[in-house]
Amino acid sequence: MNEATVHYVVIFETDGDGYSAYVPDLPGCIAAGDTREEVEELMREGIVFHIEGLKLAGLSVPPPTSIAENIEIPAHAEERYA
Repeated sequence: MNEATVHYVVIFETDGDGYSAYVPDLPGCIAAGDTREEVEELMREGIVFHIEGLKLAGLSVPPPTSIAENIEIPAHAEERYA
């Protein structure tokens, strides 16, 4: 029997020294690490842990509602705001 899955958007950021990530639909669910792969694994564990904690506290689990998309713009457009 296949287990149902839920898809939460995870935003990854880097500052050049490492990576961090957060889930917009689960406030407070964050992770940081040296590599993107490390942070992705931490987020997979962290999302499950965060949801379990919400349930144990008797709180509702926010459904995934965020949508992320990369939007392409002309390369020179960013110069207007520099």
